[in-house]
Amino acid sequence: MTDGNILDPDAAGVYLEDWQRRIEQKAAETRAMSDRLAALRVTTKDDNGLTEVTIDANGALLDVRFTDRIQRVAPDALARAVMGAVTDARRRAADQSRRIVTETMGEQSVAAHAIAERVEHQLRGE
Repeated sequence: MTDGNILDPDAAGVYLEDWQRRIEQKAAETRAMSDRLAALRVTTKDDNGLTEVTIDANGALLDVRFTDRIQRVAPDALARAVMGAVTDARRRAADQSRRIVTETMGEQSVAAHAIAERVEHQLRGE
């Protein structure tokens, strides 16, 4: 709406309807993004094939599985394998979260960059 139409009730009504439509669209996109992030699960294996871990979008460990190869390694090596797999899973979750956020909000969105940075900071521990 231009300054010349500010007092035109019809133009103001059209402007407000368009503004409301854009807000409703952004709200729907944000809900969809939130749903996609909530459903995100990342599973990775360590390099030595000892363990497989699954985390959620917050980096919480959901599952740990071990192969029978663990019987041949020291406990500290197994601990390193688990932590390495979790670190890798968190890195992948951060990348996937960034992709979800930018797909939803747009590559140029300041809000998308802020959200993605916050998620990366949380997942990567930076």
